[in-house]
Amino acid sequence: MTRLTLAVDAMGGDFGPCVTVPASLQALASHTHLVLLLVGDPDIISSFLAKADSSLLGRVQVIPAESVIASDAKPSQAIRHSRGSSMRVALELVKEGRAQACVSAGNTGALMGLAKMLLKPLDGIERPALMTVLPHQQQGKTVVLDLGANVDSDSEMLVQFAVMGAVMAEEVLGIVRPRVALLNIGQEETKGLETIRAASAVLRDTPQINYIGYLEGNDLLTGKTDVLVCDGFVGNVTLKTMEGVVRMFLSLLKSSEDGKNGPGG
Repeated sequence: MTRLTLAVDAMGGDFGPCVTVPASLQALASHTHLVLLLVGDPDIISSFLAKADSSLLGRVQVIPAESVIASDAKPSQAIRHSRGSSMRVALELVKEGRAQACVSAGNTGALMGLAKMLLKPLDGIERPALMTVLPHQQQGKTVVLDLGANVDSDSEMLVQFAVMGAVMAEEVLGIVRPRVALLNIGQEETKGLETIRAASAVLRDTPQINYIGYLEGNDLLTGKTDVLVCDGFVGNVTLKTMEGVVRMFLSLLKSSEDGKNGPGG
């Protein structure tokens, strides 16, 4: 790709421009083919661009926006009052063809709702999903979705998540014919909710998907699959549990190091 233009909701997230603008500059420095449209309050954004390398500023354009969608706003209310907001303007840049994608750390529910309203889902895809890529023990990566966009997912949605995850693994991670699994409470075919069993039946009869069956939560980081599919409720709880475990281990390591470096250590 010779040029990639992204629309960035510079006002979104817990910290707004003080994080999004420096991060954008770092991305520009790392990827010479990247062009960024920073959407938000021009005065605030410009203040963080003032000391930037002039060679980077040639690939940045500031797009004004009148307001910001609050992180704690109800998605339905945020969508109704979204006109002129940094998140909506960023998405409209994609709709107009001025950007190939939108990046926002803002209100997730509002982002999903606005994206579905403005950009429309792909054919055969009912709802978007939140995805992450996790490292595993075999030095590779696993795509995991959904992580919270759809709390209650039926079997058809789980199948659609599997399709999206497989495409991401193949096109972005470069995995040929990625293995796809459903997260479940056991590996036996009789285990789990009816929605999971129904999705499994469909995936087994879909030759385009390299479906390998069920995996339990303790296999998430083992590398047994390239794509792990679950509903948004389970995915969100799983991800945040992992984050909590990582923080605990980092805290224990820090305490151990402090003990070694302390008096008499």
